[in-house]
Amino acid sequence: MAQRSAAEIRDSIESNRMELAVSVQRLRGEVEQLTDWRSQVERHKTELMVAGAVVGLFVARRMFRRRRRG
Repeated sequence: MAQRSAAEIRDSIESNRMELAVSVQRLRGEVEQLTDWRSQVERHKTELMVAGAVVGLFVARRMFRRRRRG
């Protein structure tokens, strides 16, 4: 393995530091986007409505069965 000079090592460290800063910034943006519940609701409105309807039917069915037994 070839020996690197101190300047080359410093340049490599600085390059890695800059790449890391870009990666962290990108990750922050992705986390912010994923944890923004308002945009998630807007984006998945149809799925949420279907899930709500299924849960509503399940609850109504359980209530109807209890009423018939009692």
